[in-house]
Amino acid sequence: MPHPQGGPAPDGSAPDAHGTQPAGPQPAAAAALPFNAPALDGIRRLTALETVRARIGLAVDLGLLAPGERLPPTDRIAAALDVGEITVRRALSTLCQDGVLERRRGRNGGTRVAERPARGVVGAMDSYRAQNSEVHALVDQRLVLECGLAHLAARNADEAALAHLERLADEMDRVPTWAEFHGCDERFHLAVAAATGVPAAAEAYRGVLQQLYRYYLPYPMDALRESNREHRALVDALRAGDTAAAADIARRHVEVLHRTMFVGLLETAEGRGAEPRGTG
Repeated sequence: MPHPQGGPAPDGSAPDAHGTQPAGPQPAAAAALPFNAPALDGIRRLTALETVRARIGLAVDLGLLAPGERLPPTDRIAAALDVGEITVRRALSTLCQDGVLERRRGRNGGTRVAERPARGVVGAMDSYRAQNSEVHALVDQRLVLECGLAHLAARNADEAALAHLERLADEMDRVPTWAEFHGCDERFHLAVAAATGVPAAAEAYRGVLQQLYRYYLPYPMDALRESNREHRALVDALRAGDTAAAADIARRHVEVLHRTMFVGLLETAEGRGAEPRGTG
């Protein structure tokens, strides 16, 4: 849950000059790369306002948010990016001033990506771009844990756990935007971990997942719907007690992040010698 604006954060840190807090909660101590590790210093130095600007600006740069696309309501964005709603409002306002976004009035109004969005204008994006190797390492850590968790869940998941996973997959097919999908996706993967019946393993996984989610960007809904088909395939394998199939589905589901997270999209674009535009 995002913490209120204006007071000290849960970890005692003070608000920045904008009245915002450092983004995101501290992870479980079991995580392999704690937030105070030097590798994460780049994004830890950003204020919550800067992280929202960077993540939305980078999504626009990569084409993950398309010109003219309407953004979700600010409260949904705040929940997805784990910041306060006031911070989101300020970030969107400044991105409009920068020409990345625009506000429209009327029935079909709201905040949208500009038809010709300015690119590369959010300086804080450089902190994310610089985290290439750290993000790939986190994906690999998640890969190791998720394959093992899927194997154990195929052995140990009971009917209540399986029904819960199916309800979450159903919800992900109904949600309208990436902001709502992100919350469902997190709950789904944590529910798979819980279904193993091994609390220590689930807690270690939670820590890595929380760190990786600090790099979460808005993503096209068609790609997210495709990832939900893999969720359903995983539930089928768990229900069948097929440990090998469950682990293989988990491997493919996570391994693709090396290519589809922003670090992979940037590498692909830069390898072509072009400005990064992503898959949108």
